[in-house]
Amino acid sequence: MALDRRNLLRGGVGIGATAALGVGSPATADTRAVPGSVRRARSAAAYGGTPIEHLKRMRRLLIDSDNMLGPGQAIKAVRNHIEVIKELRREAKGTDRQDLMELQTQYAEFASWLYQDLGDFNSARFWLDRAFDWSHTVGDGDLTSYVMARKAQLAGETRDLVDVVDLAEAAQRLARPRSRLAAVARTYESYGHALRGDTSESQRAIDDVHGALDRVSDDPSPWGVWLNPQYVEVHRAQGLEVLGRHDQAADIFMAAIKALPEDYHRDRGVYLARAAVAHAGAGVPEQAAEVGLQALTVAEDTGSGRIIKELSRLDQTLIPWQRQPAVAQFRAAFDAALPHEA
Repeated sequence: MALDRRNLLRGGVGIGATAALGVGSPATADTRAVPGSVRRARSAAAYGGTPIEHLKRMRRLLIDSDNMLGPGQAIKAVRNHIEVIKELRREAKGTDRQDLMELQTQYAEFASWLYQDLGDFNSARFWLDRAFDWSHTVGDGDLTSYVMARKAQLAGETRDLVDVVDLAEAAQRLARPRSRLAAVARTYESYGHALRGDTSESQRAIDDVHGALDRVSDDPSPWGVWLNPQYVEVHRAQGLEVLGRHDQAADIFMAAIKALPEDYHRDRGVYLARAAVAHAGAGVPEQAAEVGLQALTVAEDTGSGRIIKELSRLDQTLIPWQRQPAVAQFRAAFDAALPHEA
């Protein structure tokens, strides 16, 4: 007997939904050593430069590939590299030991992001907690502030009405005054206010961030360099959609999508899915279905659980129009993309 795929998503997206798109189930978020990590630590220098330089290059490459290929391809490599770094730290001294601890923190934050995109929020929280703890041993205030801001973002992803604003405000207290990271945290605070139904506070926060963009453009911190007008507007739209202003949200999402660089493949899919939900909320089912199909293509390419979560909402919202051809086409395609069990 076929299992109703939509029922799998009613409680939110988990690793099962992403497995249906070819990602497979991510490993549990434990800290057991990965077999062979000692050999990898010993041989990392064979790729040129020092092991630390090699691991930094690998992290940059994995970040670049994530937006095109999705998180499933990178999870195992990232966690293996964390174990390699731990092995290297056993013998490292002085600045090398400090650099390795900072790199381990950065890899942990990236692991959290990958799990978040898969829709495995428990593992995402686990690795953000590790990153936050480890960041304090590094003594890098910007890194600690960034991880705290990411905690606020993750709370927003799970629509936590209690923690988003408090975590975002904490990140702003940790950040350097008037810094880019303070603006990043203020962006996430805006969504928290929207979740609470506070339109004026949400829009005020977004306007503050827009006003800060020119000032923070020369900030030397390597964190939050993607903060630009399009990113801020996407978060404005996200807040407006939660607040029920669906038509405004849809227009802002679509304008921001047009300005995205071509290699932001997965992010385009997330924004397309959210735009489709907004179109449906605004009572434009044909456009919602058309945009939803575009997002589904990206979901199939990348295995992004965030996209599937939004498309699940869209699928339910479109039920009143399910006899319309465009809507029926989307719902059939979405149904076919989800897991089957005999």
